Amino acid sequence: MPDFRPAGDPAIATGKVGVLLVNLGTPDAPDAGAVKRYLREFLSDKRVVEIPSLLWQPILRGIILNTRPKKSAHAYAQVWSDEGSPLAAITAAQARALQARLGDAAIVRHAMRYQSPAMAKELDALLEAGCERILVAPLYPQYSGATTASALDALADWIKARRRLPALRTLPPYHDDPAAIAALHTDLAAQIAGLDFAPEVLLLSFHGMPERTLHLGDPYHCHCRKTARLVGEAFAATHPGLRVETAFQSRFGRAKWLEPATDAVLAAEARSGTKRVAIAAPGFSADCLETLEELAIRGRDDFLAAGGTHFAALACLNAGEAGIGLLETLVRRELAGWI
Repeated sequence: MPDFRPAGDPAIATGKVGVLLVNLGTPDAPDAGAVKRYLREFLSDKRVVEIPSLLWQPILRGIILNTRPKKSAHAYAQVWSDEGSPLAAITAAQARALQARLGDAAIVRHAMRYQSPAMAKELDALLEAGCERILVAPLYPQYSGATTASALDALADWIKARRRLPALRTLPPYHDDPAAIAALHTDLAAQIAGLDFAPEVLLLSFHGMPERTLHLGDPYHCHCRKTARLVGEAFAATHPGLRVETAFQSRFGRAKWLEPATDAVLAAEARSGTKRVAIAAPGFSADCLETLEELAIRGRDDFLAAGGTHFAALACLNAGEAGIGLLETLVRRELAGWI
């Protein structure tokens, strides 16, 4: 076929399929300055904080950004590794592992909704690599306006700012997908089998949201409850002596949040005589501050201080065999007809 490009115009790569894995975001370093930059971007998103800007921004800039970064930086420092933020390192590992599974069928990259690597930059990289079809895959099993929809907002902003665009698909929530439930059950059961104690309770802790989001029509609470019910049913068949409970973590501010609260449940379980607890976070695709510090460190302290004796924080699916198998299943399904 003849080349109709004007003389001197650069060649444009074409014909490729791209996959962009998207997670929430993380500071670039465990220090107050980096945390402040991250929180400024994150908490300025109107999907995350649904308070009019005229009311919220003075609170954010005058109080929160002057008090919270130092405390959060200390928490990040407790879980930081040589590879950097756990969320960043694990998401990168997931992209590499999925690339190995897909081979030449697609180009896989990863991005963060807030901070780096930025979604716009990574989408540009896929376009530059010749991707005329791109699947954007927010790694949130349960849909929420504050997570999935916010990632799609960023995608929409990128679309509006570009002249040349690929065909686009997005990964839907997979909170009740049989493959997701099977992966969670398989992975969590293997971790429980490796403990040096038999837990009485498996507590499934999901990130909290203000209760008003439920009444405004956000399906997040219902998605979390369905995931918990299905995981509980799977464990009832294999671990009949294990009680599975559900809670919501990471409360912030004075508004009423989804309940029961994880810290309150841990304390109440210990006070009621439960001695051995395992906790898991099936709303997170990768371990992060909320799982490694809030649950594994502070959750343990809460439970033991109230009288518990054995506590284990189970890992997320991360880049393990079950987790990458699930990602491959979901991504190949959404790429049907493209690869």
